[in-house]
Amino acid sequence: MHHFIDRRRNPKGKSLGNRQRFLRRARDNIKERVDRSVRGKSLQPGSDDTDTGEQVTIPAKGLKEPRLAHSNTGGLRHHVLPGNKEYVVGDTILRPQGGAGQGGRKASDDGEGDDEFSFTLSQDEYLEILFDGLELPDLVEKNTFETITIGTRRAGLTTAGSPNNLNLVRTMRNSLGRRIALQRPSLAAKREVERQITELEMKEPLTLKQNELLEDLQARLKFLERKRRVVGYIDPLDLRYDTFVPEKIRNSRAVVFCLMDVSGSMQEREKDLAKRFFLLLHLFLTRGYEKTEIVFIRHTHHAEEVDEETFFYARETGGTIVSTALEKMKEIIAERYPTDEWNIYGAQASDGENFGNDSLRCKKLLLEDLLPVCQFYAYVEIVDEDADMLLNNSDAGEDLWQAYRQVKDTARHFEMQRVSMPSHIYPIFREFFLPKIKGAQNAGS
Repeated sequence: MHHFIDRRRNPKGKSLGNRQRFLRRARDNIKERVDRSVRGKSLQPGSDDTDTGEQVTIPAKGLKEPRLAHSNTGGLRHHVLPGNKEYVVGDTILRPQGGAGQGGRKASDDGEGDDEFSFTLSQDEYLEILFDGLELPDLVEKNTFETITIGTRRAGLTTAGSPNNLNLVRTMRNSLGRRIALQRPSLAAKREVERQITELEMKEPLTLKQNELLEDLQARLKFLERKRRVVGYIDPLDLRYDTFVPEKIRNSRAVVFCLMDVSGSMQEREKDLAKRFFLLLHLFLTRGYEKTEIVFIRHTHHAEEVDEETFFYARETGGTIVSTALEKMKEIIAERYPTDEWNIYGAQASDGENFGNDSLRCKKLLLEDLLPVCQFYAYVEIVDEDADMLLNNSDAGEDLWQAYRQVKDTARHFEMQRVSMPSHIYPIFREFFLPKIKGAQNAGS
């Protein structure tokens, strides 16, 4: 049986077709490893963690090209093992003890083995697998804002233009074709005639035949020189220039507001869960917008804008007044992010605790000030790992949860969920951005 594998490379030096077939075969294993890789990445735009792909290690089993092979057990076989002194044709050989399954790869003495296979996903492949099947809600797509700038695009070639736009490849191709068609003498042919003339002139005296040959060579040299002057190496007719025409370019950009309660009740476990969700949201929006920014707002009884390191790792004490973070978000939007130029997204993480009647204030800020200018807003409440009652009953909860439930009933682009462990983050994120029509169809089936 013959096996044919296409190893022709694409222009970037990669066997693209084979790589895509490999990714499809190992997709389940790759997806599992990609889901695990979210932890420990940085959220800041421009960082290596968000601008590069991911190295993935998956089991080597099942990665080889599929093929048909004869079974090593059962069946009737006739063959002779040459080179032995013990058996001849017709002898009966006992079956080896131990049966099937005794084979396998032996351990190596240098620590290397075939148990796992490592390779690197590009950024596009990584994000494609991570967010497979997800899309922005229909409402968000209709409200996407874009800015328009004037750029240029190539519009073919022309015979006149600026020297800066000279297309050297097309010019030299035209020159070569013209020189071949007009049979322009090459420099090597001219030098060969000069060499023959020099050799003859060094011989004295010359015979009559040699004199005739010298005259012919001199006439040949004059002809070659004249034709090389007439048929130039590059003619104005050969010149080709790139042309560019103005074009309107639509630039979309988005800002993600990350709001988090950092009071004493939010420990490292809660902050880690929040970071996972914020990272997924930022990576997801990066795919849909040319430019994305991220704003970190932390709060106790007061709110402040901070950098990523302070947001996740600095310790803080104090009470919990959630509305201060919403007020800070409203203030920053008014100062730096005009709603006619930016797509605004909000993500909030909290343990659900809030002071007094502040939850009603949060509800008012969301409905009247923030949701009208946001494309999407997500609230994630982080509860204890053993809080099964809260996870399974959306009607139960503190004042903040109850207030946000009323917001969800009013605003289509507001989503809320509870999580208690890392394995909950990715499923609820997919639930937020799974196309609603597809989700309804799946529920009906």
